[in-house]
Parts: sequence; C-alpha cells; structure tokens
Amino acid sequence: MTIALLVAALLMGFFGSPHCLGMCGGLVTAFGLSMKEVSPAKRRALVATYHFGRLSSYAFLGLLAGLIGTTVLQPLMQGNSMPRILLGLVLVFVGVTMLGAPFLNKLERFGMRFWQYLSPIRQKVFPLNTFPRALSAGLLWGFLPCGLVYGALLIAVVAHNPLSGAALMFVFGLGTVPMLVATHETVGWLRDKIGRFRLRQLNGAIMVLSGLAVVFVPIAMTNMHGDGHSMGMEHSGDHIMMMNDAGDTTNHDMSQMDHSMHNMDDDSATMDHK
Repeated sequence: MTIALLVAALLMGFFGSPHCLGMCGGLVTAFGLSMKEVSPAKRRALVATYHFGRLSSYAFLGLLAGLIGTTVLQPLMQGNSMPRILLGLVLVFVGVTMLGAPFLNKLERFGMRFWQYLSPIRQKVFPLNTFPRALSAGLLWGFLPCGLVYGALLIAVVAHNPLSGAALMFVFGLGTVPMLVATHETVGWLRDKIGRFRLRQLNGAIMVLSGLAVVFVPIAMTNMHGDGHSMGMEHSGDHIMMMNDAGDTTNHDMSQMDHSMHNMDDDSATMDHK
C-alpha cells in the first residue's frame, strides 16, 4: 500500500463527511444529550473515546476486508497485472460514487437490517457518562450502514494485506472526525465550503482519474517500451549486417593482397634462376 492510497482514503473521509453528518447527525445529537450531566472536560474525553471506538470498528472491518482480498483474490492474481487493474477499477467506482452515482444505496439499505438488529444492544450504552459506555457506543457506531464506508472497504479489499486494509480504514475514519466533532457554527462553515467549491465532486473526479491512470499508464508504458525494443532490435540487425558486409570486404581485400604477394614471390624466384 502506498502513501497515495492512504491520502486518498483520508480525503475521501473528509470530503465525504457531510454525507456522514446526514447519516450520523441524529446519533451524535443523542450522544451529546446523554452527556449533558458531565463536566466539559470529561465530555471532551468521552467524545474522543467514542470516536476512537468508531475508528477501531472501521479498522476491524478493514482488517476483514484485507483478509478477504488476500485469501480469495490474491491467489487468483499472482504473476499478472490483475491486482493493479482491480485497484484502478475500484478507485474509479468509488470516485463515480462520490460524484453522486447511487451504486451503494442498496447495500446501505441492506446494512440497515443489521443496524436494527443491534438496537437492543445500543439502548444499553445510554447514557454515555462512563468511558466503557462511550467506547462501546463508538464500537457499535462503526457498524452503522454507510455507502461511503462501503466504498472505502472496497479499496481495503485490494490493499494487498489485512494490516494495510485496517490502516486504510482507520485513516478514512480520521478524515470524518472534524465534521462530526465540530461545533454547530463550524459544521455550517465546513458544509458550506465543501458544497460551494464542490470539493466532494472534485475529490471523486481525482479518484476516477487516478484509477484510470493506475490501469492504463503502465499499459501505455509497456507498449512504448515494446516499440522501442523492436526498433533497437532492427537497428542491431542492421548494424550486424553492416559489420558482416565490412568483414566480407576486408576478407576480399586480404585475398587480393595474398595473391599479389604470391606473384611477387614467383617473379623473385624467376630472377634468381636467371
């Protein structure tokens, strides 16, 4: 996994975080109301705790995604260019999703069934007035259905190994933190800037272009290298032919010199005899 892939995951989380706020805004509000009796300092610590739990769940999901990619996909792609092509296609898919394509909506609705199944467990963590409860709430929050998370998990599948998948998902989660911990005024400012400059769409376009580059640039370079190699072989062949021609000419000249020397020896012998 490269640094560029980690940066892509971080930006994906940050510029996609307005979507996260829409999905998780009610949950964040409920968490805040359950902590109204605690001191401001403890409240900040509890907020950090449940976000750490959420990112830990993301890392766990990334670990599973990387394990699936390693055990299922990697044996089928050894010794060929399929890992690179698959990574490029996933980046294009996620980028198109960030541009607004509803590809992951059905998967998101399917995940809601699992989230509803966790409802009895979720009720037991309230109020969030202790660190174990805050951590448990964050761990459960990480399983909230989200198309953006599913897109990041697709990248984790092709991240080469489970640890890379876990790191990628953790970094993705870090990108969503600023929007989810900001004050009401700051949230409005962030959402306005991201929406006004279409930063999410811009990031999606960059991911699409990056995916296309991952797929096609090495192919183009290989073709260029192949053409250059062929031209080099043709040049080498012409050079060998020129050397052979030169060698034939040299051999012919040497034969003529030997013939002339032989004639001179015969003339010298005739003169001695006389």
